[in-house]
Amino acid sequence: MTSSTRFSVHSRQSVSTALPDYVREIVSSGFPGIRDLPDRARRLALDGYLTRIVDRDMAEQGHRVRAPAALRAWLRAYAQATASTASYTTILDAATVGDADKPSRPTTIAYRDVLTQLWLLDPVEAWRPFGFNLGRLGKVPKHHLADPALAARLMDLDESALLELRGHAMLGAQSGAALGRLFESLVTLSMQTYAQAAEARLWHLRDQAGLHEVDLIVEARNRIVAFEVKLSASVSDADVKHLLWLRSRIGDGLADAVIITTGQSAYRRADGVAVVPLALLGP
Repeated sequence: MTSSTRFSVHSRQSVSTALPDYVREIVSSGFPGIRDLPDRARRLALDGYLTRIVDRDMAEQGHRVRAPAALRAWLRAYAQATASTASYTTILDAATVGDADKPSRPTTIAYRDVLTQLWLLDPVEAWRPFGFNLGRLGKVPKHHLADPALAARLMDLDESALLELRGHAMLGAQSGAALGRLFESLVTLSMQTYAQAAEARLWHLRDQAGLHEVDLIVEARNRIVAFEVKLSASVSDADVKHLLWLRSRIGDGLADAVIITTGQSAYRRADGVAVVPLALLGP
């Protein structure tokens, strides 16, 4: 990411990728050994991967799982918190509804720490800007699994379910049903890859009052690019308000502001915000 970073979308660029293609990408998995399997075999392989984490890999990391069912329930709840800043108490409560014998907080923190070491959890940390006054910012990471296909599988959502059941309940203050959250997770996975290639860091921004929130912040060498993710082909003025707020606060410190969509055209709005389909996102 250079000092002149801006997306080249002054003239329209187009793709033929549509929403069903993105849904297929969500459930297909990024794991090479799983991605090209037939649908049923892929689901079984994802189940097997999760079972191996619970039954073997946790123990190999020095953490004996005394209640595998409780850990699986916690993972399912964590999947429901995808792309949110839900508290760990909220996740635990969702995992243990009607259960009087809940795992302790230290136990669930151990789950989190070991699963992060195993690269199953891949949270995006809260941004702590240097040299800019943005008020009181939240400190909670945004939750993501290492692959949105794992989150979809933990919630038992396949392609048809994601396209038909837009209202699947999710956890956290952030708006959006399962498909929108998993689309954001797919974007985040892509952005992690591009940020690492550019020697940049990936963050999210949310103030403590929840009035301002930016899905992804990419920062390198004192240059910042802000991204909002929208599960839609169209973008309204309301969709860019947080990006414009951030630009009003940090001025030239913001190299660019971008909305990632499921649309088919990339262009730049009159207010300077770039609109880019996920299929066109890349270095």
